Amino acid sequence: MKLFNKPAVNTVIQKTLKQLLLKPAVLKQVFNLYSPFRGAGVKVRQIASDYSEVFVEMPLTRRNRNFVGTQFGGSLYSMADPFFMIMLMQRLGSRYLVWDQAASIRFVAPGKGRVSARFKVGEEDIQNIAAQAASGNKVLYTFNAQICHDDGSVVAEVSKVLYVRLKPEFRPATVANPSAQEVVA
Repeated sequence: MKLFNKPAVNTVIQKTLKQLLLKPAVLKQVFNLYSPFRGAGVKVRQIASDYSEVFVEMPLTRRNRNFVGTQFGGSLYSMADPFFMIMLMQRLGSRYLVWDQAASIRFVAPGKGRVSARFKVGEEDIQNIAAQAASGNKVLYTFNAQICHDDGSVVAEVSKVLYVRLKPEFRPATVANPSAQEVVA
């Protein structure tokens, strides 16, 4: 985005916008305006100030109802897709590369009404990942969450595998073992 002809001014504007977007309250609003979420009816209700927890809801509507009248599986997955990666990026900080490596969803029961999910990245997860990544090798870390009806009954179970690694400029001088370490949270 180029607003002015002076590169230094543009850099300052870009950094300011990025910092603003990373505030939980602002990011919540951005997600709630994001067209794939709006189309499916996904609402981000809460993002913890330290990004340790995100709470998301989705009602059953004509826009996300499948052929048999229950929640469309793609909408169920979309409500879970971005959160673990974004939470981990914010909790670990800018020294780390964080990417979604793999994902799966297991449908347990039909979604017949409003559903919700709570995504958590605990302090123990952060400490485990940072300790494993300190060597400079990649870490594959698995997070799990459940999508539930209002009564707590499980509709789907989501599993996300995240790739985490120190950025090259923060890695130790030599990395002896390039193989990944895998951990399930």
